[in-house]
Amino acid sequence: MLDLGTSLIASVERDPTALAISDGDLDLTYGEWFAKISALVDGLGTMGLKPGDHVLTVMQNRWENASLHWACQLAGLIVTPINWRAKPDEVDYALEDSEARAVFYQDVSAEAVSTSGKAQNLPRVMAGKAEGGADSLSDMLSGSAADASPRASAEDWSLMLYTSGTTSRPKGVPRRHRAERAAALAHVAQNLYRHGERTLGVMPLYHTMGVRSLLASSLIGGAFVCLRRFDVAGALETIEAKKVTNLYLVPTLYHDIIHHQAFTRQKVASVTKLGFAGASMTDGLMKKLNAAFEPELFVNHYGSSEVYTCTIDQNAPLKPGSAGRSGLNQLIRVVPLGANDAETRAKPGEEGEIVALLKGDEAFEGYWKRPEATAKALRGGWYFTGDTGYFDEDGDLFVTGRADDMIITGGENVSPVEVESCLSLHPAVAEVAVVGLPDERWGKIVTAFVKRSQPVEEADLDAHCKTSGLANFRRPRAYVFVDEIPKSPVGKLLRRKLVAGEYQAETARPA
Repeated sequence: MLDLGTSLIASVERDPTALAISDGDLDLTYGEWFAKISALVDGLGTMGLKPGDHVLTVMQNRWENASLHWACQLAGLIVTPINWRAKPDEVDYALEDSEARAVFYQDVSAEAVSTSGKAQNLPRVMAGKAEGGADSLSDMLSGSAADASPRASAEDWSLMLYTSGTTSRPKGVPRRHRAERAAALAHVAQNLYRHGERTLGVMPLYHTMGVRSLLASSLIGGAFVCLRRFDVAGALETIEAKKVTNLYLVPTLYHDIIHHQAFTRQKVASVTKLGFAGASMTDGLMKKLNAAFEPELFVNHYGSSEVYTCTIDQNAPLKPGSAGRSGLNQLIRVVPLGANDAETRAKPGEEGEIVALLKGDEAFEGYWKRPEATAKALRGGWYFTGDTGYFDEDGDLFVTGRADDMIITGGENVSPVEVESCLSLHPAVAEVAVVGLPDERWGKIVTAFVKRSQPVEEADLDAHCKTSGLANFRRPRAYVFVDEIPKSPVGKLLRRKLVAGEYQAETARPA
């Protein structure tokens, strides 16, 4: 297996004049971009950074960030990206935990870095106009140097992503060059990407989906079209102007695109492939997207930072809710809830915990400096994902949520995802999230938080659930109308906030 630095050089030599990266008015071919990346590799060496060192990045999806990712692969450094919205204490935590030797950031994260105590003792490099005593990343990229040569092997560490940390401090997930490249190759194959595809680079480079898009683009002589911060109007303008051919987004972003007043089929006419991951997509949203885009391919990816692709479904609308079958580099099973090994399998239709084989080429090997978490998740050569799901009679996987999200009401297990998919098909429901709230009699009651697109009452929604065939014990017993459903920066539903009462009740009924 090639290391990623050698892989990039192969792409440069194969397609030196092809568009490699675009960021606003800036377009660079592979040859032009590699010259700048090589200058950056030289600059990283001048800073005293050595193979095996971690570098923390706190940046949006700008071309300098993508360049740094590739420069680190060539220099043998371990890219350790975090959310550009991180607070000072989060920067401190990541710097201390990863033992990073430098921090790279930009204007939107400058305040957090400048008030981070740990960052003041490290080299600080800023994209754009440098200030506050930081060195300039832009100056490093504009220098000149001989073409860079790879200083890492396929067995070296490439990247360390941090998990979202919804219940505890984020966990570092270190990944090797070979695992990263295997994942990128599988992504190309499973999405049927052609030579020269153009990908909208909006999923952040601190997230597995953003990294996947960046690496996969390079393998096919394709272009990574940067979108620094998601907004629907800007996304539609970029898609049309740069003739983006494929989208790989979380369902929330698709929802915002398809419901925006500026959306037209003409603006997205160049898009032939849709892919989503990061969360389940409701039946209603999937139908709207399929009708609006009429894509050649509509792919559901189910995976994680630890394993990347677990399963893949290349025709998601054919069986809404299905996550498909094991990806090219993986073997997936469902075991009974509470099982300690992967030998006892759940029966078709029986809900259990999803486990992934650690021999898979994309799999991680354990958490960074977290032996307890590693021991809990890695058992007998399998990764216990903490996700619940089941295989149907055809052998297709359905992911029903997190084990912690399961609602037990009156002794019955209710999957929030199933109830959400049912309610999403009502024309007056713009968005919906389902949780279990404490109840003295039932333990928990199924509660639906609904963002309305037009007037609708609880009785209407309950009647819809009855006629759709949803079992009585799964029907919501309470409805709450809200202005917005709380989500993470990458669009993941934050059920815990609803349970904790951290939401904005509807301020005005829809007209």
